[in-house]
Amino acid sequence: MVIGKGYANRYLTREETVQVVREGLATLAIDGKRVLTIIPDGTRTMPMPLMFDLFEELLAPRVTALDYLVALGTHQPMNDAQLSRLVGRPVSNGQVGKTRIFNHRWEDPESFVTLGTIPAAEIGDLTSGLMAEDVPVRLNKLILDYDQIIICGPVFPHEVVGFSGGTKYFFPGIAAAEIINFTHWLGAVMTSYKIIGSGYTPVRAVIDRAAAMVDRPTVCFALVVTHEGMAGLFFGPPQEAWQAASALSAEKHIVYVNEPFRRVLSIMPPLYDDLWTAAKGMYKMEPAVADGGEVVIYAPQLTEVSYTHGKLIDEIGYHCRDYFLAQWDKFKRYPGGVLAHSTHLKGLGQYCAASGKESPRIRVTLATGIPRERCERINVGYLDPAEVNLDDWQGREEDGILVVPRAGEMLYRVRSR
Repeated sequence: MVIGKGYANRYLTREETVQVVREGLATLAIDGKRVLTIIPDGTRTMPMPLMFDLFEELLAPRVTALDYLVALGTHQPMNDAQLSRLVGRPVSNGQVGKTRIFNHRWEDPESFVTLGTIPAAEIGDLTSGLMAEDVPVRLNKLILDYDQIIICGPVFPHEVVGFSGGTKYFFPGIAAAEIINFTHWLGAVMTSYKIIGSGYTPVRAVIDRAAAMVDRPTVCFALVVTHEGMAGLFFGPPQEAWQAASALSAEKHIVYVNEPFRRVLSIMPPLYDDLWTAAKGMYKMEPAVADGGEVVIYAPQLTEVSYTHGKLIDEIGYHCRDYFLAQWDKFKRYPGGVLAHSTHLKGLGQYCAASGKESPRIRVTLATGIPRERCERINVGYLDPAEVNLDDWQGREEDGILVVPRAGEMLYRVRSR
């Protein structure tokens, strides 16, 4: 059963939010128990300080421990200052009073416990034959120290899984490399263009199957938020809460346009501090860009491709899916998550093995602090951000030019005729 409220035409009041949280937590038999809440990092928009306050008020008095684990996937760990901004309380040495806030240490092999393996035959069934290999399921072993797990995070259209949230906070949120790389490459083979905002997907099916191996009681608060407020909050089993939130996200987070644009300027907000995260300015715009068009990612403050995977991206560059599939023996040693990110930023395209020519459907140009030489090396366009005059771009939708002031979360699509 799902407890919640959601509206396509207004936002929840604080009183309505408190009511959903209160009613949801009241269903849990957690008195005297230890609770771990899995939350997003700073690259997701959500009212985490509000949720943190409500958990402190309504949950902390009932339990012997209320701790948090930041679902980094393979993002950079958050320091105390960043965690303080995230939860709205001063964090010192990873603690707020007795409450501990842990970073997921995805790079540390000692931080994981093996839950099992999804056999190749089952993977074949879940992916309709697209892939068939054994997938080890390893998760942050902190979950074993707690009696109850609460997932708390927003739902948005997502390039790998369709819509984010729910059990995705386990995989890739607090998972080991094997399943992260497998699910990301699975999504890339299907292509972001096809999968983003498309509902229940084979990637989601694999993630849900892996999550079934978690032997701790798990519930989820799934939020639907925009920059104006919280449109929905749903509590219940992770799959059910996610389903309710993703249906509302499809209404709130997808912008339909009548004609594709030939140029888009995606202005990236400061919460994205490298191209690995700021690439959402491409993912969310690709379906609304005409063949031969261009997406310009505008982020003068951004100087790094990826703080975690930059060296690997320097080696392989950005390419369409078919570029890698046609040369699989050359690229199969690279992590699937890195290959997937490469294809997501480059978008749809074709590759001719005979000529060695790659033909992307659209162009991707960086107007960032990443220098021209590196842009050329990684196979993306370069534009000096100092040369971007917003007056030249704004108000030109009829000319096929669109400015997205805070890109990265709203998905743009062309309305079906």
